[in-house]
Amino acid sequence: MSTPAALDAMRGELEDAAAHLGKLHDLRFKPMFGGLMAWLDEKPCAWLTSAGLALKLAPSDQLALLQIAGTSRLIAKSGAAPSRHYIVLPASISRDTVQLAGWLAKHAEGAVSRRPLAAPPRRRR
Repeated sequence: MSTPAALDAMRGELEDAAAHLGKLHDLRFKPMFGGLMAWLDEKPCAWLTSAGLALKLAPSDQLALLQIAGTSRLIAKSGAAPSRHYIVLPASISRDTVQLAGWLAKHAEGAVSRRPLAAPPRRRR
């Protein structure tokens, strides 16, 4: 499957940010829902769509990011409710490797803090 030029450009921006964090080898992409889903450290971190590059962030980080002009909640398809997890970034952030890397690091920090505790081992009966 060939990806549109816009998706290729967003993929490159995300790869640059991951490389800036020293995590390029931990970033994976898979075509999904007409766009590209990105995983960092085996956790979904971004959705690249025709709407733009949308990062998955913890609620507290979402509020801070939504204060920046040009950001919005992702609406995956016409008529759908805004995403509770993904925030579309303006070009001023997605094309700035250092800024994008900072937000990508916040995703990684949030993913670690949201990781559930291991369940206790089951007893055999």
